[in-house]
Amino acid sequence: QVQAVESGGGLVQAGGSLRLSCITSGSVFSNIAMAWYRQAPGKQRELVAAISSGDITNYSESVKGRFTISRANAKNIVYLQMNSLKPEYTAVYYCKAEELGFISWGQGTRVTVSS
Repeated sequence: QVQAVESGGGLVQAGGSLRLSCITSGSVFSNIAMAWYRQAPGKQRELVAAISSGDITNYSESVKGRFTISRANAKNIVYLQMNSLKPEYTAVYYCKAEELGFISWGQGTRVTVSS
């Protein structure tokens, strides 16, 4: 089973940038579909961005043009570059790995955007 560990969260001012990383182990990374989700206080977890094993990406409308998801297969890492951050992006960001119907979640990394 895939294990995923996120890093890179923190406190940033509105308009700033952060890059989140998620490193995986336990499987062949190039076969795994990866995604980033976030969960704000009192809200449901929502999809932010996803990247398939074939590098096809999709984004939520709220982050299009601001966030970029990418993967480095040789390093078993998926990245989420977040630019022009807004206070409403404050949330815990989770990495999800999916392979052959099996899903694994990381423990999350907190992003706080101050106004």
